[in-house]
Parts: sequence; structure tokens; C-alpha cells
Amino acid sequence: MSTRVFDLAVIGAGIVGLAHALAAARRGLRVVVIDRDAAANGASIRNFGFVTVTGQQAGACWSRAMRSRDVWAEVAPEAGIRVEHAGLCAVARRPEARGVLEAFLTTEMGRTCRLLEPREAAAKVPLLKRGAIAAALWSPHELRVESREAVPRLAAWLEVARGVTFLRSTLVKDVAVPVITTTRGPVHAGCVVVCPGHDFLSLFPERIAAYGLTTCKLQMLRVMPANPSARLGTAVMSDLGFVRYLGYAELPEAEALKQRLRTEQAAHLAHGVHLIAVQSADGSLVVGDSHHYGETLDPFAATSIDDLILDELDAVLDLPGRTVSARWTGVYASAGDRLMLVDSPSDGVRIVIVTSGTGASTAFAIGEEVISELFGSTTGGVSA
Repeated sequence: MSTRVFDLAVIGAGIVGLAHALAAARRGLRVVVIDRDAAANGASIRNFGFVTVTGQQAGACWSRAMRSRDVWAEVAPEAGIRVEHAGLCAVARRPEARGVLEAFLTTEMGRTCRLLEPREAAAKVPLLKRGAIAAALWSPHELRVESREAVPRLAAWLEVARGVTFLRSTLVKDVAVPVITTTRGPVHAGCVVVCPGHDFLSLFPERIAAYGLTTCKLQMLRVMPANPSARLGTAVMSDLGFVRYLGYAELPEAEALKQRLRTEQAAHLAHGVHLIAVQSADGSLVVGDSHHYGETLDPFAATSIDDLILDELDAVLDLPGRTVSARWTGVYASAGDRLMLVDSPSDGVRIVIVTSGTGASTAFAIGEEVISELFGSTTGGVSA
């Protein structure tokens, strides 16, 4: 293979790796992305494609999500990525959930959001189930893309428009800057960013092991309304999300909601179920999800867990005659004490792992931060 020398080698072509490639390419750096697979097939395409801002943990995570949302908005039209819809309607089914939303609106994160009374919420999202809403929070920030299309299109655009080199079906065996040893021969680069997702063993296993990471398995579904022309118009969440997303869950007002949910929806909580519903161009809804944690998780989807997800969907949206057209599982890296990590095995090498399932929502900002730290600060980025 060519002996071309690159400024940066990115190992891993998921959304986190592509975010670093974008940040470097925008600086005019020579970038190569190396991935063991022929095409994206991991966590980056097995998700909602929901760029979530409101609800992310206050501080660095929320700021990174805001910045990443802006990058998505800049890049999507250039890369031919369709934005399916924008915004978020976070539905409160209980008075305790309304209390969480009202508290959230008093924070910095809630300044550009607003509370909707039930009638206003129904007008904005006609598919909401009437009589089941205590209030809703409207957020204008979010974007939704079709991940299985957006990630390949982003990679293709980086290659054609930004001059990024991609080495697919290529395994990296060793990193010793400036030489990266691969199954296609050596690659030379001044700096390396390793974005391994939930592969904790292939590269720098001792460094990664120090963080005590595990994996999270989720279940998701594609639901087809009986009338595919019925439009959701925006992303929808509900009470169960307010005890999972830290921007809500860390508020003192969330405790009353947690206590009530332990009584009324204990099974949902036990399986980490909450509701996100987003819509695709064909009218189908991507719906989920659940959360189970362990070192090695089985690849099977349990119908009983899918039923819990659908139970919450049917409590929030009026979808008579809806059918399930697809079911799948996803896996991502998880940590109990951090949302992401950047580790430095050596001066020119960084390991970057998002450990909270927020890659689509925060990776572009993380990429800017890491590239700025490696190559010198310019603009953008959020301090940890």
C-alpha cells in the first residue's frame, strides 16, 4: 500500500471516529480513517439518530450537545443528510413529572424551552393521546437523522469533499507513533486517535481496563402506524426519560417522580426502559429503548421487554392498528462514573470513548476538543 504520511490516523469509523476526522479535516490536516469493517454496522447506526440536547447532564455534556447539534446542522446539507424533523416534545404524564419540567425551565438549560399545557402539546403533536398529558416541555434544539443513512453519507462526504482517506476491512494490530501496524501494512501518522466503541481489548487493553468499563445492551423497534401519512413532527419522550436523562434526573424535584414510578412502573425501571419516539421519511417510528449492563451480553431481544417499550408508547401516542416492522439490539460502552473519557497513552495518541450512549449528540464537540488539544487550540470546544 502507499507510504503516504498523514497528520492524523483515526482508528474506528463510527460517529466518534468520524467526528475527529471532520474536526481535523476542517483544519486542513491530512487524515486517514481505519476500520476493521467494510461498512458501519455498530452502535452508530443502531440508534435513534436523535441529536439530543435538552436533558443532557448540566455542564460539559449539555454544552457539547449544543455544539454538536450546530455541527450537524452545518454538515447535514453539505453531506446530503436529510434532517427528518427538529425539536423535542417531552411529555409529562403525571403531576410529579410536570414538576420536574417546571424545575428544569428555571435552569440555564431550560431558558430557550417552554412549558406546553395539554391543549398546546396536542396541537403541536396531534398523535399524542388525549387526556394522558399533564404538560409537556418543548425544546427547539434537537435534530433527527436516519443513522443508517447519515453515517455512511458523512463518511462518503469526508472522503470526496474533505479528502479524508478511508482504509476499510483493515485491522490495526499495533500503534507506535509514527507507525500504525495494520493487516494492510504500515500506516504513518504524526498523531493517532483510537475510537474503539465497546471493543476494550484490541488496542491498549490495560489503559482501557483501568476505567472499569462495561457494555450496555438496548432493544429498539420500528413501528408502522396504520396510517403512514400521520406525522409525528418532532421527537417525543415521556416520564420514564426524566429519571434517566441526567439533566432532569439530577434535579431535586425528580425524586418524587422516581418514587411514584417505582410503584407504578417498576418493571420498566428494572429493565431500564424509557421512551423515545422519532419518525422516518416513510412514516415509520423508531421507538425504544431498554438498558441492560454486563461484560458480555447475549444478542437476543426479549419480547417481554419490547412489550414494556410498546406499553409506554401506547400510553403516550394514539396509534390504533400500529404494527412492529423490525426489532434489533445495540451495544455501547458504559461507565458508572463518567459520560466519556479521553486517555493519553503517549504524547501523540488519544483513546476516546463515549460511555453514555450519547455519541450522536456529543461526538462532534468532543472531536473538536481532542483535535485542538493535539494540534493546538483555534476555536470551539468545551472544557471538561
